[in-house]
Amino acid sequence: MQLKKEAVANALQGGMKKILVLLLLMLLGVACKQEPQAVIIPKNLIKTFSPEMAENAVMYQVHIRNYSPEGTFNAFTQDIPKLKKLGVKIIYLMPVQEIGLENRKAGRKLLAAQLKDSVLQKKIMGNPYALKDYRSIQASYGLADDLKKLIATAHHHQMYVIMDWVANHTAWDHAWVKKHPDFYVKGNEGLMQSPYDWRDVVQLNYTKPAVHYAMIEEMRYWLKNYQLDGFRCQVAGEVPTQFWERAQAELQKVRPIFMLAEAEKPSLLKKAFDAQYAWEGHYILNNIAQGKMSVKELDTYLQNLQATHLPESIFLNFISTSEENSWNGSEYERMGDAVEVMTALTYMINGMPLIYNGQEYDMDKRLRPYQKDTVPHTLGNMWGVYEKLGQLKTTHPALHSGQNASTYTRIKTSDDNHIIAFERVKKGKKLLFVANLSKEEKIVALNKKGAYRDYMTGEVIQINDNQSLNLKSWAYKILVNQ
Repeated sequence: MQLKKEAVANALQGGMKKILVLLLLMLLGVACKQEPQAVIIPKNLIKTFSPEMAENAVMYQVHIRNYSPEGTFNAFTQDIPKLKKLGVKIIYLMPVQEIGLENRKAGRKLLAAQLKDSVLQKKIMGNPYALKDYRSIQASYGLADDLKKLIATAHHHQMYVIMDWVANHTAWDHAWVKKHPDFYVKGNEGLMQSPYDWRDVVQLNYTKPAVHYAMIEEMRYWLKNYQLDGFRCQVAGEVPTQFWERAQAELQKVRPIFMLAEAEKPSLLKKAFDAQYAWEGHYILNNIAQGKMSVKELDTYLQNLQATHLPESIFLNFISTSEENSWNGSEYERMGDAVEVMTALTYMINGMPLIYNGQEYDMDKRLRPYQKDTVPHTLGNMWGVYEKLGQLKTTHPALHSGQNASTYTRIKTSDDNHIIAFERVKKGKKLLFVANLSKEEKIVALNKKGAYRDYMTGEVIQINDNQSLNLKSWAYKILVNQ
């Protein structure tokens, strides 16, 4: 009988222990739910933006949904220290806002208005420039705090962050379509219109002053709440210059910002923008790589820039962008073996070089414009090239652009149809660039004697009178004075 009582007591005691353990686990679970991990914001180490900050800047364009398999802010934030190694000073985020569903694009012909399946709707993410709400965040990218952490992390590493701004149009399901139909352009029958054949968006009407002020308020929201450093403005040339000048004046009251126009329109650089795209130069580089143009066209272009634009004008030089990659092909499709020398040129000529996400990983595919895709992250040849070019751009005064740009002097060679050679100088620091922009090996005579160091290889080169250089197809040399 005594044994039975002890057995019962032990059983009860064991049961009580189990209950206590379960209660403790439940309490811990509740505590974890009640106290989520706080977002750690790195210390801000960056100075307020100024024109001088752009003089030696490298820009990096990132599409969050394609940058990583996850397609999130946090996945990109982890890699920001890597971009520092490439000399990146300005990170340009493609639109992060919610994309409209009405008439959503899935391809060149198929519209997501036909897609009723929720699974397909998630797969077909649509055109990032068809915005449903200017103040929203695309849910799949993460939370507002995640974006704030991204920006703070960039600032911690002394990089500025600008965001794409779509002022020309909205998605069809943007709230303004119903609340403010007078904000939009209407055709002869009083119906709202899409610009060009962009059927997933509707055109805003900038003859209405109310549109100006409403749009500026949307932009101001991001500067105040996310500490952005400026905007890259899509199809800026399609929006009246008057609006951009008004926006620049109002937004600068919040704090100094950098404004980049996706356009090539001289009037935009007078009061509205700090920089604009070098589209003409980009197409010339493509055509030279394809054998359709020679160095003469490049020379004429560079001479015209000096003659027709303000000295402080900054042009964004590039061999790829999101649009070029998706619609016209990767740089390897368009330029083949000329990719590296054309990349080097975008750093050597006056202006600001752009890296489109994936170029640093030798990306040779087109990213799908309306669906989730992923940038490869396998190191190849170009990472080292971008690293060295970035280091030179950010440290050598001869590559400065903008208000205090270095000089540019074309040097004659024995074959100016295929060889480009020029010298850039600032504060006594000189840099000589020589490149063979053809698919044939060339022997080049230069009228520029002196002792130089080949920046890319470290080799010391002595150029004497009547001495020639052998340059293989698409080869180049960046020579810094000893």
